[in-house]
Amino acid sequence: MLNIDSVEKGLVIDHIEAGKAMEIYKYLNLDKMDCSVAIIKNAKSKKMGKKDIIKVEDNINMDLKVLGFIDPTITINVIDNCSIIKKINLELPDEVENVVNCKNPRCITSIEQEITHKFKLTDKNNKVYRCVYCDTAYEQN
Repeated sequence: MLNIDSVEKGLVIDHIEAGKAMEIYKYLNLDKMDCSVAIIKNAKSKKMGKKDIIKVEDNINMDLKVLGFIDPTITINVIDNCSIIKKINLELPDEVENVVNCKNPRCITSIEQEITHKFKLTDKNNKVYRCVYCDTAYEQN
């Protein structure tokens, strides 16, 4: 059995869909952090079958919208003194900025590099977001 030490002070990002931990690692820029980060892939889960977990030995300022956009079933446990002091449940955000780029070559964001890439949630059931400038759909897998 694999044993990863408990986090004394920091975050545990739990209930990540199996295989998505590295995507979250990239979006949160955890590679640029000067702290311990443990990624557990394909951990056994009664609820999900398999899941990924990320443990961060530091309190980081993270964009919860990004995590909700990637996977709204994620839970975040804030740890202090080896105990959970707060549990955060995520949901799909109504809008995201600079998380994904519009794929439409005619969109203003393709021409004007400084413009913020904004997407609004238009279909919650199918996780469909649309570019606010050209209405091109971005569908999540």
